[in-house]
Amino acid sequence: MNQIVESINSGELTMGSRDIANLVESRHDSVKRAIERLAERGVIELPPTVEISTATKPVSEYRIGKRDSYVIVAQLSPEFTARLVDRWQDLEARAVQPAWLQNLSPQARVAIEDLNGQVEQLTHRVEHLENLFADGMTPVEFAKRLNGVNCQRICQLLEQRKWLYKDPIGNWRATSYARDNYLTERQSNIPRSSGQVMLRSTPVLLHKGASQIHKYYLAGLLPMKQSWDGQLTHDKAMDKVA
Repeated sequence: MNQIVESINSGELTMGSRDIANLVESRHDSVKRAIERLAERGVIELPPTVEISTATKPVSEYRIGKRDSYVIVAQLSPEFTARLVDRWQDLEARAVQPAWLQNLSPQARVAIEDLNGQVEQLTHRVEHLENLFADGMTPVEFAKRLNGVNCQRICQLLEQRKWLYKDPIGNWRATSYARDNYLTERQSNIPRSSGQVMLRSTPVLLHKGASQIHKYYLAGLLPMKQSWDGQLTHDKAMDKVA
């Protein structure tokens, strides 16, 4: 499609005669002759011309205002009027966009649309994560909210990822690598039958840790139950953390 051009004097949007030729599936030289005949008859004013660079040689084309474009299309091929309406709607919508966006190639526009789609997906994932995660959750508690995950094997997976290790008495602890990055620890006092109190450390997820586990989940890198139904979400994901 031709670039949007505005008249310097009036600011009026114009459409190129090559654009009209494409719309009515006609030769450009035939469209130009039709424009000149209509101008000779006084039906339209003879529009200004501009020189357009092409891959082969420069081409002169007319720049036509909205009213006259309808007259020309009606003369050439009335059945294509709907296409003209759509084209003007597109031009007018693009006219309010920044100049750099108007001049993008079709490939760049597709790339931007793809990027917008990725941003939308990422936003959805972040919103989903916010519904799943709450401060103070352990890795196992978080995994229980991910449909199909084998929660009994989560700690072993995080051990392989160097997030967790077992202390001498068999409790899971956060490694120095993961501490304050993916995990922190919650301290609690556990009364013993002897009357003594034992200090116990429990690894809990930080937001970054929950986000990383969620990425593993979406990438299919978490241990899953054999009975998993293949779905990555379920209603419990929207429940509040007890």
